[in-house]
Formats: sequence, C-alpha cells, structure tokens
Amino acid sequence: MLELPTLNTTPYVESFLSIFVAMNVLGVLPLFMGLTEGMTLPTRRALVKRATATGFGIAIVILLAGQFIFQTLGITVDDLRIGGGLILLVLSITDLLFSNLTRQPGKSDAADADSAGADLAVVPLGTPLIVGPAAITAILVLQNSVGYAPTVVALVANLGITYVVFYFGPALIALIGNGAARAFAKVATLFLAAIAIALIRTGIVNTIQAM
Repeated sequence: MLELPTLNTTPYVESFLSIFVAMNVLGVLPLFMGLTEGMTLPTRRALVKRATATGFGIAIVILLAGQFIFQTLGITVDDLRIGGGLILLVLSITDLLFSNLTRQPGKSDAADADSAGADLAVVPLGTPLIVGPAAITAILVLQNSVGYAPTVVALVANLGITYVVFYFGPALIALIGNGAARAFAKVATLFLAAIAIALIRTGIVNTIQAM
C-alpha cells in the first residue's frame, strides 16, 4: 500500500509561536491606538496596511541578510534595543506632554495626517513595535534552527494576524466612547514609555554583561 509523505509541522508550529510571542500583537494594539489618536478610520486603516508592509519588508531583510548587516555595521540586537527604546521614549513623551499644543500653520489637516501616517508606518509601528528587537532575535534564531520555509510561513501568518487585529481592533475599542477612548490611549502611551525604558535598560545591561 502506497503511503503518502507526511509533513512535519513541528518546526512551523514552533516558529509561529515564537514569533507570535515576540510580536505581542495584543500588547501592541493599545499602543497603536495611542499613536493614532485623532486619526479618521480610513486614515488609520491605510496606516495599518503601510505599517504591516513595512514590518514584512524589515523582517524579510533581517531574515535574508540580518547577520551580515549586523556584522558589517558592527551593531548587536542590544544596540537595536537601546536605539528603538530611545525612539519610543521620545514619541511617548511628546504625545503625553505636547499632543494638545497648536500645530504649526501652513499645512492642511489632510497633509498633516498623510505625512504623520507615512512616518508612523515606518517608525515606530513597522519597527520597533511590529518587528522589534524581540521579533528580530526570534527571526535570526529560527532561521538558524528550523530554516527559511517555516520561518517565512510563521512570519506571514503572524503579520496577517497583526493586520486583522489592527484593522478591526480600533473600531471595536472606539465603541467605548470618545472620552474613554482618549483616556485609554493616554494610559497606553504611558505604558509605551515604560516599555521604552525596559528596552533601554535591557540593552544597556546586556551590553555591559557582554564586555
């Protein structure tokens, strides 16, 4: 009797779970809400597409040439943690303290929203929130341990989940009301600052220990 070949799904499951935990999409959703506060739903959803595409592009580059890039530039994942943490810290402080200040004249609201969306889609949404130091580390480790195919499949699956959560999550959260949503966004921004400090601290500690 002819036996059909069986597919070993263990590397795919392990890769999916590793990247899912590293990306932490449910934990990033409130931060996404805080960063996109005040945007219209179409603008926010367009931002989701760009941010997800940016995250995918960064992840593929890391998967194919991550080790080479790090060695060429002389940097480590901990350097990335410190740099990403500083960016998140600046953004969170700016949002908490200066978000209500009057904008500079000379730009329309539509132009401001489009420019802000283009910037946010790359930093900090594409990286370091969607594909940050934890995800980059997971991708590099998985590429060496299970190979390219399981890593790419797991990466695409997790980015698909991220897209769905970001696309529909804000609409669901908005049901709680405008005032409550604003308060929720501010609390999320405060946690974003805490995450930034944790990234910086971990990067510095690991760098010192590696000396």
